[in-house]
Amino acid sequence: MTVHEDGPRVLGGPTESRTLRLDDGDLHVRQDGPRDAPALLLIHGSASSLRSWDALVPPLAETYHVIRIDLLGHGRSGKPDDRSYATEDQARRAGEALDRLGIERATVAGHSSGGVVATALAEQRPGLVDALVLINTGPSLEAFIPQEPLPLSPDRWAPDDEQIRRFGGTGFSRPGFEVPQVLLDEVRLMTFHSLTTTMRETTEYLRRRALPDRLAGLGKPLLVVFGADDRRWRSSSAAEYRAVPGARVELLPGIGHTPILEDPPGTAALLLDFLER
Repeated sequence: MTVHEDGPRVLGGPTESRTLRLDDGDLHVRQDGPRDAPALLLIHGSASSLRSWDALVPPLAETYHVIRIDLLGHGRSGKPDDRSYATEDQARRAGEALDRLGIERATVAGHSSGGVVATALAEQRPGLVDALVLINTGPSLEAFIPQEPLPLSPDRWAPDDEQIRRFGGTGFSRPGFEVPQVLLDEVRLMTFHSLTTTMRETTEYLRRRALPDRLAGLGKPLLVVFGADDRRWRSSSAAEYRAVPGARVELLPGIGHTPILEDPPGTAALLLDFLER
C-alpha cells in the first residue's frame, strides 16, 4: 500500500508512506527527498514513532533520500503480541525494509534506543551501513539515570495525555517545551506489551555489551550527539564513545534527552555537516 500524503511537500519528491508486509509483522515506512540521492535512515526511540523526526526532515531531504520507519510495536506498524521485540530483530526488520526499498547503502541515525537498533543493524549488515549517528543513546547501563517507576499498567491501558506527559517528562529539558499532540496520540497506539517488552529488550542488549565496544571494531564513521542536560543518560557518558576510532562527539548546551524535538535546527545542522564530510 502506498499513500501520497497531503500537506507540504519536501523539495525533491513527495512524502510517501507505505506498509511493508514482513514475515513477522507489518512495518510502516515513510520516504522524503530525492529517491536517487544518498540514503539516510532515521530510527526513533522507545514510546515514540517516525513522527518524532518531522522537524528535521525538510532540511535533510533537500539533498538526501530520507527514510523513516515505525519499529514494530510503534506508530503505524503492527503490534503483535506473539513476535519478538528483541533489538536484533528490530534491526533485522529495518534492514529488510531497506532491501525492499532497493537501498544498498545508507547512513543510519538513531535517537535514544533507536541508536541501539542502529548499532545492531551495523553489526548485522556492515555492508549496508555506511556511517552511524547516535543521538542521546546511552553507551552502557552504567550511564543510565534511575527513573521513577512507570505510572502505567496493563489494566489501565491506554494512558491519557497527562499520564504520558508524566511518563515522558524526563525526556525533555528545554524550558517551556511541550510535546506535540501527535506524539502523545501515537503512544496510545502502542500496547502495554509492545512498550514494556521493547524497553526490556533494549536493556538486555546493553547489558550484554556496551555500545562503544560493539562499534570500535566496525570501522564506521560515527557522530554522537548528546543534549548536555539529558535527564535519562549522563551526558558525560558521551565521552565513552571516543573509544571508537575517529568518533565525533557533540554536546548541545541547554538541551535534554530529545534534541530532535528540543533543537531541530541545531541537530539537523550537525547531521548535515557530518554527512557532507
